[in-house]
Amino acid sequence: MRRRLPAVALALGIALALLAATPALAAGYRYWSFWDGAAGGQWSYSTQGPSMARPADGAVQGFRFSVSKDAAAQAAQPRAAADFEAVCGATAPAEGRKRVALVIDFGVPADAPAGDTPPEAAARTACAQVAPDATTAEALASVAKPLRYNSAALLCAISGYPKQGCGDQVADGAAAPEPSAAARASAAESGGGPSAGLLAGIAAVAVLAAAGIWQSRRRTR
Repeated sequence: MRRRLPAVALALGIALALLAATPALAAGYRYWSFWDGAAGGQWSYSTQGPSMARPADGAVQGFRFSVSKDAAAQAAQPRAAADFEAVCGATAPAEGRKRVALVIDFGVPADAPAGDTPPEAAARTACAQVAPDATTAEALASVAKPLRYNSAALLCAISGYPKQGCGDQVADGAAAPEPSAAARASAAESGGGPSAGLLAGIAAVAVLAAAGIWQSRRRTR
């Protein structure tokens, strides 16, 4: 029996490591997500922060406040199309300036921090006309002050919303994140069950455990 313990302990250790490496399915954060406008009015999750992005003239940038996962397929998108003409069509071009269309979605009341309310029910749009080398953060500041950042330069509030907090983790069941179209499609394809990687990991652990016990039995014979 003592010889079996190392094999069983190894299998359990691998199982715990796999579980620890698997993201918590229900974990979410209350934060402003940042999006790039894509062809056809669609949105794509930005790979950089607004203080680093330098959009070109004619770009569309979006922001959405919600309880979401920090992932492209699972974050809530702005509830308005990424349409440059709809936002900046009435703003004439100016020499030495660029036009950036901004969509600012304050989200729904269910995602608001306790004691706070979204200042607008629908997404706000604004055409920022800024210097050619301006960042998205600078474009946003020109039309939606006051902005609030934390010490790590994370965008915490737009137009003063929310009043407090910054990327706070939300306990399970506190709010229901609104999945993106990509997340819904992924869930439909998988049937809502565990991922293939997790199932493969569990199967591997089972095989290792069985092999370890079988080997220890051979040694006792």
